[in-house]
Amino acid sequence: MALRITSLIILSFMLFACKQNSAPPPLHIVFVTGDEEYRSEESMPMLAGILKRELNAKISICYSLDTLGFIDPNRTDHISGLSALENADLMVLFTRFRNLPDQELQSITSYVESGKPIVGFRTSTHAFLYENDSSKVFYNNQWPASVFGQQWITHHGHFEDGSGALTSVSRSEDANNHPILRGVDPFDAYSWLYHVEGGEWKLNGDCTHLLYGKALQSNHEINGKLDEYPLNNPIAWTKTYHGRSNNLSSRVFFTTLGHPYDFKIASMRKLALNGILWALSLEENIPEGGTNADFVSPYDPNNSGFGKKYKLGQKPKQIK
Repeated sequence: MALRITSLIILSFMLFACKQNSAPPPLHIVFVTGDEEYRSEESMPMLAGILKRELNAKISICYSLDTLGFIDPNRTDHISGLSALENADLMVLFTRFRNLPDQELQSITSYVESGKPIVGFRTSTHAFLYENDSSKVFYNNQWPASVFGQQWITHHGHFEDGSGALTSVSRSEDANNHPILRGVDPFDAYSWLYHVEGGEWKLNGDCTHLLYGKALQSNHEINGKLDEYPLNNPIAWTKTYHGRSNNLSSRVFFTTLGHPYDFKIASMRKLALNGILWALSLEENIPEGGTNADFVSPYDPNNSGFGKKYKLGQKPKQIK
């Protein structure tokens, strides 16, 4: 009997030790892509690969697919794999004017109301567009303004997409010591500047400005409307999203940058990666020089543009 009790004690100790020494499960990061202009189906998997290397994170990528399973960002009424959000630790959203069915919309909005962190890029200021369903009109403008800080308003003009820089990026003087800006040097972006503040508009919520952009070319300057739409505007910020029906609060990082060529610039990749780590409350893990933003594999995206300008015949490639 004494031997049996001793064996049980040893077994219990071993099980306890194994439990104590077992590594925590990897973070689960879910990228939701679906825009027909900016090649999010190329830039987000590139970022996902870096995060897999740097965090050993579990990665899920959701794509707009056609009926044969090929990536088709022009299909606005379907994004595959959104059930992954049920156990996600972070959602990264880069969509444009989607009109998703109820269940898919619910997957995204349920995550947003969960109190977990959220990161958004560029056209997520107009993530959804429900033109023929009055019950969902809230998601067209009010939802992105509440979650990310602003809705779609206007921009300063395309000016030969991808042929050169259209926005000069600089730091906010009040955010020089913010961990998201570690290793992020001033740079010129291919993204044309989005208007989010000025005139009748102001960012919503407790936004902390991180970066400003100055339009290097502007339709609004040509048309004499800079009093309404100034050349300088915030292009990256943090905020808190407070749930609509609960007391849960989420960390949010957002940038209006997101042209596919922007991500060729190391400072842009560091901004995105640092923002993701900050959203995950891992800012102490961001080195002084910023997150290692070296590519895992070659990144050679198609230029921005509508129609069939995305890479045809591509099926989803999950990050393993």
